[in-house]
Amino acid sequence: MRIWYTKGRAFTRQADKRIAMTETVVKQISMPVGIVVRRSPSVSKWATWSWKVIAVLPGAAPADWQVMREEDGVTEYHAATLPLELHRKETEAYRVALTMDPPSVYVVMRPSEDEGDPFEYSAFLVTASAFEAQDYLDSGEELVEQVPAPAGLVAWIRDFVDTHHVEEEFKKRRRDRKEIDLSEDGKGDARVRQVADVFRAPGALKPKGTLH
Repeated sequence: MRIWYTKGRAFTRQADKRIAMTETVVKQISMPVGIVVRRSPSVSKWATWSWKVIAVLPGAAPADWQVMREEDGVTEYHAATLPLELHRKETEAYRVALTMDPPSVYVVMRPSEDEGDPFEYSAFLVTASAFEAQDYLDSGEELVEQVPAPAGLVAWIRDFVDTHHVEEEFKKRRRDRKEIDLSEDGKGDARVRQVADVFRAPGALKPKGTLH
């Protein structure tokens, strides 16, 4: 087993690999989350059904529109199970979601491309980022639902945020010294012809030593 040294410390190649694996895990973690969708008769004459994401199931098994409950024309499905990923650099967005009342995650549903599909939407994404959800909401093409997060899922997200969140220090922008020295629009710069030059006597514009 080969040992190598760096900055006065000794490591084995095997140990270095373990360190690298640990860093990868820290940067991103994932949990499977089931998406529960309710289909109910629509009150609009333009649509037969109304679709709404009503819950998420942390740690759920894979599913494909599995019926969970049927009553009075309303059906609830375990529509899909998607990975909920947390990234170390997005903790600020997770903090926003955790401050919602109640703390929430967001599910993005996309319209089905198959006109004959009995399910008009497909579960595309589950995210704990309020910013990412807003991006999809702004596009206007997807159905974006804010869904209350179960207590266990809230604790999982909060633990990740508490471990990895770093407050960004506000840094005031410093103007370039050259930018400060030169007045606006070249005023005060001898290399730039000034607007007032057109009102000066011709002789005043001639360099010193020029014959009259």
